[in-house]
Amino acid sequence: LERVASLNRQREQTAKAGATQFLPIQIGVGINTGTCVVGNMGSDLRFDYSVLGDSVNLASRLEGQCKSYGLPIIIGSKTALAAKNNLAILELDFIAVKGKKEPEVVYAIVGREDMANSENFQRWRELNMKMLSRYRSRDWTAALAAIEQGRAADKESRFQTLYKIYAERIRSFQVSPPSDDWDGAYAL
Repeated sequence: LERVASLNRQREQTAKAGATQFLPIQIGVGINTGTCVVGNMGSDLRFDYSVLGDSVNLASRLEGQCKSYGLPIIIGSKTALAAKNNLAILELDFIAVKGKKEPEVVYAIVGREDMANSENFQRWRELNMKMLSRYRSRDWTAALAAIEQGRAADKESRFQTLYKIYAERIRSFQVSPPSDDWDGAYAL
């Protein structure tokens, strides 16, 4: 992502110098940890180098959600566990993806270790955990209050899309509450 940002700065300068329109490159990254099969697959008539497996499917689904959550890197729980000491990781959601029976807690990588150790990130992460806790316990009013606190603490507006998602879900649940057996998972 740092290289993409650098490339975008170069492309923007080139566009300005040539008086052309600048369209930034934006990417989403889904990362998951698990067993998979990698290699040439197929037959003598047709084959391709590919990767298959449940963990690969989840990584693909996570990449597809980057735009929805407004965050560039979304990771699965096993990856978050492996990277938690080196990166600023934030719990996002508990989701059920197509093709998978069990829901998965998903996270976002929002920075390097220096950010993870910053007071601002620690405060914001606490507010996020508070919001998720209230949301999952169906305390809609407290969850919305936690969202507003998080919005106020989000000086760079990095998580506004995430707040919008949860606020919309909560308003929907206030009108039509989830079933009694709801486990907090959101089906994509």
